[in-house]
Amino acid sequence: MKLYEILFSPTGGTKKVTDILGESLAALGGLSDMERETVDLTDWDADFSAVSLSPEDIAFLAVPSYGGLVPKPALERLEKIRGNGARAVLVCVYGNRAFEDTLTELFDAAKRAGFQTAAAVAAIAEHSIARAYACAAGRPDAQDEAQLKEYAGRIWEKLTGEECSAPSIPGNRPYKKRGVMEMIPMPADGCTSCGLCAKKCPVQAIDRANPAQVDREKCICCMRCIAVCPQAARVLPQAAVDRVGGMLSSVSPSRRECELFL
Repeated sequence: MKLYEILFSPTGGTKKVTDILGESLAALGGLSDMERETVDLTDWDADFSAVSLSPEDIAFLAVPSYGGLVPKPALERLEKIRGNGARAVLVCVYGNRAFEDTLTELFDAAKRAGFQTAAAVAAIAEHSIARAYACAAGRPDAQDEAQLKEYAGRIWEKLTGEECSAPSIPGNRPYKKRGVMEMIPMPADGCTSCGLCAKKCPVQAIDRANPAQVDREKCICCMRCIAVCPQAARVLPQAAVDRVGGMLSSVSPSRRECELFL
């Protein structure tokens, strides 16, 4: 048996959640580092069709929620992987607003890739766009970590039990309409044109020779370019940040908690 963490985490929030779950599950199963593998769905150059699991394997399939859906590149790359009947734990991470149809869409994509979903988790991490408004700042925090570790124990019990049927997962079919993201991060004063943002962009939307050139059709506003810039010189238009921050303040004023679906 091998434990896979197959994740799309442009700014690190989804990875933090998945690492907590993965490390806890690995400890429960007595798995060594050699028995664990990470598949990075943000790697635009990877050959995902070469990733093949076995029925004995367990995989965390982890994505952030973008407007209540799975990021499109994550869907496309996940479906190239050969699940071969491996058991999957779906993980959806969102910024304290709502995850809407994300888990349902991820469940369907996992099935098409040949995975058998055994459990699902919805967790909260700091909102990647509205950080200036401290939306879910510091999350996953100590309380989340304790809860996620407890979830890992319950998931392990199901995976090693006699019954491992698919859980009931919230969401709609057909899914909500995929929105158009119009907020494009651009260089600010201090940009040295080092090209790191272009190299790390999951969809290669940034021109490597000129980081000020962005393919708006490709950009998914994942905030990776802002997160990796060593000069903190890539930003969103302030008006766009204020608009998102104001919306989040009105629809998600209180702390939301992680959820487990078995």
